Amino acid sequence: MTQTTLNTSTVKALKCKECGHEYDLGAKHVCEDVCFGPLEVVYDYDAIRQRVSRATIEAGPNSIWRYRHFLPVTSEDVIDVGTGMTPLVEAKRLARRLGLKKLFIKNDAVNMPTLSFKDRVVSVALTRARELGFSTVSCASTGNLANSTAAIAAHAGLDCCVFIPADLEAGKVLGTLIYNPTLMAVKGNYDQVNRLCSEVANTHGWGFVNINLRPYYSEGSKTLGYEVAEQLGWQLPDHIVAPLASGSLFTKIYKGFREFVDVGLVDDKAVRFSGAQAEGCSPIAKAFQEGRDFIAPEKPNTIAKSIAIGNPADGIYAVEIARKTGGNIEAVNDTEIIEGIKLLAETEGIFTETAGGTTVAVLKKLVEAGKIDPDETTVVYITGNGLKTQEAVQGYIAEPFTIEPKLESFEHALERSRTLDRLEWQQVLI
Repeated sequence: MTQTTLNTSTVKALKCKECGHEYDLGAKHVCEDVCFGPLEVVYDYDAIRQRVSRATIEAGPNSIWRYRHFLPVTSEDVIDVGTGMTPLVEAKRLARRLGLKKLFIKNDAVNMPTLSFKDRVVSVALTRARELGFSTVSCASTGNLANSTAAIAAHAGLDCCVFIPADLEAGKVLGTLIYNPTLMAVKGNYDQVNRLCSEVANTHGWGFVNINLRPYYSEGSKTLGYEVAEQLGWQLPDHIVAPLASGSLFTKIYKGFREFVDVGLVDDKAVRFSGAQAEGCSPIAKAFQEGRDFIAPEKPNTIAKSIAIGNPADGIYAVEIARKTGGNIEAVNDTEIIEGIKLLAETEGIFTETAGGTTVAVLKKLVEAGKIDPDETTVVYITGNGLKTQEAVQGYIAEPFTIEPKLESFEHALERSRTLDRLEWQQVLI
């Protein structure tokens, strides 16, 4: 594979977020020499300023790779499967329902190729894995990451073995198996799966996107910040609401906004960051609400399996960002999550999975508590597609009207449907 030399790349090193110790750009994710803190990619921002402008970005590919100089790769040979540049939808009907004026949905439910934001992080991680010489890639996943890793590995010709909890939704299991990886369904929750994968990574020397490749993998989430700024006309929003699992996505959207400010692509602006969790697994929300500077691990028990991480690696960093930006972190119960899925679908025609239902439900909760200014430009991040988690809403939505192939039967069913609609509106008014 042809590769540019590192001195032409904007990537400089890996750096510990806690003690600042630097490492070379290898496959490592913790500060093994000093404090065991997490490692993060650092860049040569002077070089980025010289090479990048709004015009050069707009002239780039219609994918995350239009931001290549901000991403941790050292070659031109990137894995581009059309990931990114998903719609930023002005959600006028949802805004009216909630009493907001400027509400946008960043809709990664239609991201390619596997309908979740994980396609972003995996495209970056597997590009870096290939640069580092890995031939087998893997991950610990609550579903969406397994889909993405299997699909993009297939495209790139990499061997793939992925690990999931054994109780995942059928759509996510099928959505992984179709790409013919080796799939390990582990009898345990995500945190147990992740611990097993750490042992496998050390034993087999594979490239685990969210373990030894984690510093590179997590940088892909920054593109959700870049795209929103570009799609808003090269400006930042006032407020964002995003789901919290490990906390990484939240922190990287923040980093993406700051990088665009630092290199002069957008004007500086205070952006409030609010996060969403499910009550059945809300260690980050509890730390925020209780004023703690540590995360107390929890055993997950919620329908929102894609964000059910009981021991979130970047949880405390998400808490810090919410606090310093004047945001909030809230949790909602499973019933509210289902209502959030339905609310987004019936107002904006977007079918999201449980993580998105959590985020919309928290948006509603924040609005009702007066924690979102109706005049703010608010962006809500929807990270996955509802077709993967249909079990979550079964039994909570209407049934079809079964009719005879006769006009009389249709007219009778139509009147019944209108009667039911009137009853529902009466209940809302009450």
